[in-house]
Amino acid sequence: MSRIFNFNAGPAALPLEVLEEVQAELLDFADTGMSILEISHRSPAFEKVLEETKQDIAELLHLPEDYGIFFMAGGGSLQFSCVPYNFLTEGKTAAYADTGSFSDKAFQEAEKVGHAVKVFSSKAEGYDRVPRPEEVVLPENCAYLHITGNNTIEGTEYFAYPETNGVPLIADMSSEILSRPFPVEKFSLIYSGVQKNIGPAGAVLVIARKDFVAGRDKKLPVMMNYETMLEKDSLYNTPPVFAIYIVGKVAKWLKKQGGLEAMEAVNRKKAALLYGMLDRYPAFYKGRAEKDSRSIMNVTFNLPTKELEAQFAEEGKRRGLGGLKGHRSVGGIRASIYNAMPLEGCEALAKFMEEFYQANK
Repeated sequence: MSRIFNFNAGPAALPLEVLEEVQAELLDFADTGMSILEISHRSPAFEKVLEETKQDIAELLHLPEDYGIFFMAGGGSLQFSCVPYNFLTEGKTAAYADTGSFSDKAFQEAEKVGHAVKVFSSKAEGYDRVPRPEEVVLPENCAYLHITGNNTIEGTEYFAYPETNGVPLIADMSSEILSRPFPVEKFSLIYSGVQKNIGPAGAVLVIARKDFVAGRDKKLPVMMNYETMLEKDSLYNTPPVFAIYIVGKVAKWLKKQGGLEAMEAVNRKKAALLYGMLDRYPAFYKGRAEKDSRSIMNVTFNLPTKELEAQFAEEGKRRGLGGLKGHRSVGGIRASIYNAMPLEGCEALAKFMEEFYQANK
């Protein structure tokens, strides 16, 4: 078996230990005589998976008791619509911090539902940073503030969240969830497509304050109604069973690693290796994010020419460093170093960056 260091942004790397566990029990899950891919979502075997998954995530996040956890389908892109349909009511204004491609898409969906404004945008600067807390000024009658916690394409991340003075704070944390501790109690609702950092494509993890999602409009499409999804415990319809199962495996793996505090230490060490190369050779490896907004999940940079970027990605692939080509919308190079990326992978990439610089400077 030959496995590469997988730097793809999503679907992304999963822990090898988790993949091996899935492989071992794929044909006969929990002595059911069936695969997890075949069992009923209302069977005791899956109910146990779902409950343990929620419990482990709650433990990792030190989740307050007044928050609920549930899963939905449709990816983060459907959540761009779910949020305004649930919370952008008549006479209210939705506020959006525009820090990248996905936050802009979320804003565009909100505009289809009601009145929405951008209270910050770094688009003119190439989405090179997230706002400082004091830069975000909310409008009157604000329904909520929506942020994208980590910008996968641009390589920026929030480390200090805006103060909203009671206005609900909603976050898309698709590419950073469970990578480090954060103050959950600041947020009214968090959603995360799991395929970047904690699972395979097909499921969205939603964490919400229970009283925030209560009282939704009964005219909402039922599959977009957060209150229904919470009340039915992710089981209104057939949920993405396999994806939830793997999220549960990853959550247990994270607990074995020492929890989110331990993962943050490793993730920062991995990121420091790569940002160290950007800072050592800034004229050659041109980082796209301002230093105080640098993501510890997605390291983005350019080389002096597009030809060198293509060469870098191709040579990296030959060395077993896959997925380094930047997003098609911006080009360049992107190394996604989620939880499952081992330290050795970042060490190998840093070594390659040094050698590539010496050969092409």
